[in-house]
Amino acid sequence: MHVTRIGGPTLLVELDGWRLVIDPTFDPPGHRYRFAFGTSSVKTLGPALPAEAMLPVDIALVSHDHHADNLDEAGRALLRSATHVITTESGARRLGLPQAVGLAPAASTHLAGDGRPDLTITATPCRHGPPLSHPIVGDVIGFAVRRTGDDGMALWVTGDTVLTADVRRTASAMAVDVAIVNVGGVRFGLTGLLRYTMTGADAMELIELLQPRVAVPAHYDGWSHFADGIDGLRRAVDSAPPSVREKIRWLEDGVPTDLG
Repeated sequence: MHVTRIGGPTLLVELDGWRLVIDPTFDPPGHRYRFAFGTSSVKTLGPALPAEAMLPVDIALVSHDHHADNLDEAGRALLRSATHVITTESGARRLGLPQAVGLAPAASTHLAGDGRPDLTITATPCRHGPPLSHPIVGDVIGFAVRRTGDDGMALWVTGDTVLTADVRRTASAMAVDVAIVNVGGVRFGLTGLLRYTMTGADAMELIELLQPRVAVPAHYDGWSHFADGIDGLRRAVDSAPPSVREKIRWLEDGVPTDLG
């Protein structure tokens, strides 16, 4: 498996001949994007590679379509060229693409490999904020990617979530080779201390529970609302037990990294 960090939540995963793009964001920096109930964020870093470098896109995994830090305008344009788009049920309806499949948490879709291994992609639960925030933050999912017939997961993308009992149960129930763990400790001035994604410390706890072979942090830089950004994440990694630290892989921007 080769993984290329593009920036924010966006990565290119090359798995057994499949090309998967996670949460495509390719707009240039500098724009302020509006979220729900008056919240907003500025994109501060551009992508390490242009959208064209992702082609061909076999699978686009879109954890949610309604926040621009996970799907922006250039990302939406890229979706039109993807063979498969996997997202939430509500997101699939909004996107209106014939190749879009919407999944509820725990639901799966099966993709024929045509000479590559078949893949089964299962939606995993996310809560993108504090308790009772779903009417505001909307539907969000993560993705567990398994070679059909294998027992364990080749890849788990947590999606944008805080560390909940459901997320812990999901981690406890899976054997995962490579985990993409979204962090950032998202906060907005309008909602004070409330958090909308995991902090670095939360991520270390999750990795210790999950015990993947490799853990790749994502969603920690490039946006003004990432309150627990790269500095907080590095402190959390430095403070984590050696059994957790040894699993962390920092990816160089725009460079494919062989994760084995």
